Amino acid sequence: MKKEVLVGKVLIGGEAPISIQSMTNTDTANVEATSKQITELAMAGCDLVRISVYNQDCAKSVKQLVEKSSVPLVADIHFDERLAIASIENGIAKLRLNPGNIQGEEKVAKVADCAKCHHVPIRIGVNSGSVPKSILARDGGVTPQGLVDSAKKHVSILEKRGFDDIVLSIKASDVATMVAANRLADKTFPYPLHLGVTEAGLPGQGTIKSAIGIGSLLLDGIGNTIRVSLTGSPLPEAEAALSILRALNLRAGVQIISCPTCGRTQVDVSAIAKEVEEKTKHLKISMVVAIMGCVVNGPGEAQGADIAFCGGKDSGALYVGGKFVKKLTENYTGEILVQIEQIMEERDGKTQTNI
Repeated sequence: MKKEVLVGKVLIGGEAPISIQSMTNTDTANVEATSKQITELAMAGCDLVRISVYNQDCAKSVKQLVEKSSVPLVADIHFDERLAIASIENGIAKLRLNPGNIQGEEKVAKVADCAKCHHVPIRIGVNSGSVPKSILARDGGVTPQGLVDSAKKHVSILEKRGFDDIVLSIKASDVATMVAANRLADKTFPYPLHLGVTEAGLPGQGTIKSAIGIGSLLLDGIGNTIRVSLTGSPLPEAEAALSILRALNLRAGVQIISCPTCGRTQVDVSAIAKEVEEKTKHLKISMVVAIMGCVVNGPGEAQGADIAFCGGKDSGALYVGGKFVKKLTENYTGEILVQIEQIMEERDGKTQTNI
């Protein structure tokens, strides 16, 4: 079990649930635009949001952004220790930096001491593009061992200052390298691990790469917090991360099982599934809804689902808890949503589900 690290109100490590992170891509000095994006990310499912602090104007904005945010904020710092210290003093909940790129032990000591005084954790981020030249020369390029050895160097700098409130991220754009490096890191360090495939690419291919890399490790019980790194708006990152956790039953939500359809299909499975998914994606309840196009696999899937719809010729059968409830000839989606609402009321006594 990894060391527990408290980031504002979010616990990382130990037995804490896997948390979701993303990063704004607005000008951090623009408080209005950045605050708006932070709010959108929080509503999309992010537990933590990172912001770039690359000059003093950004550092000054931290105070207002923290005050406006409903989730803890993380300052992304490179090279300038003064920006790290200013961010801490302005209320940031966590730093992301590499001690090795802040030149001089005295400067690193100032950051570590300030972070320790204010109980601000530090995430050490090692990417395939930031491995020291000496390690690259030794290994002939980027390797899992080289990434872990690079992390060791950064960790030792903080540990010498008596600082161990650390989260580690070891990322690569190559999925296999990222997975192997984190499996090695899990055996090497006592600190919680932040998982992600760095620079994964655009939504689509990048989402698949991230799901394979992050999902493989989570299935092994490795990882404590995740970020899906996609080019463009950060909002799809939160959606993808949430989908990964729900698929692994690590985050409550409605899971849709739907068939790929075939020549036997006579109802619009795709339209029904899309509408149910859209209207239930905000629900924080563990539930399986199966939407099947015919009787080949439909009744079988219904046995393992909370709610199931099995299509027929201009009609369908509705199952709840594996038992046939009634035949439907219209309003398929509406009937499914009614059943979801009823199950939610039975489970927690709430009468409002906002479906």
